[in-house]
Amino acid sequence: MEKKAKITSKGQITAPLAIRQALGVGPGDVLSFQQDKTGVRVLLVSTRSPFAKYRCIGNPGIGSGKKAISRWVRKMRAK
Repeated sequence: MEKKAKITSKGQITAPLAIRQALGVGPGDVLSFQQDKTGVRVLLVSTRSPFAKYRCIGNPGIGSGKKAISRWVRKMRAK
């Protein structure tokens, strides 16, 4: 796939939609530019936790975060 992007006077570029979709990137994601003998590679720097989708999966009724867990523990001790 070959796509083009124009560099602004501030050195900024807008990645074409097809490239963003291929990399799976969105607003706030960070890209890494790595140069080697054959050219430059653009890679996604993983900023999201791979475990985020599993957060609270085993805790029905308990919110996420330290405050929610502390509240639940106090409630259980009161019983």
